[in-house]
Amino acid sequence: MALFTYEDTYGFMQHKLTISIDGDVYHGLHALIGRGNIGRFLENLARPFVCDDALAAGYRAMTADERREAEADAWSEAHLPDVPDDESW
Repeated sequence: MALFTYEDTYGFMQHKLTISIDGDVYHGLHALIGRGNIGRFLENLARPFVCDDALAAGYRAMTADERREAEADAWSEAHLPDVPDDESW
């Protein structure tokens, strides 16, 4: 069962979600994270797995850095001779 509450706060939409978890997990979260912070903790934990915006932005920023890309190319080209052409490795 999910309960959704829409609040427009700071220009983004927040949703309230009701989940069922094991009592031991809840008590552990409550003891470690604190009652008022469990939602934020779970959101921060899940975000990298469900939102790829930050990862994609990071990759775009790295490829836009031409000096870094040139250094990475030079490094990989310098190490290619270390790998044998056949599959003996």
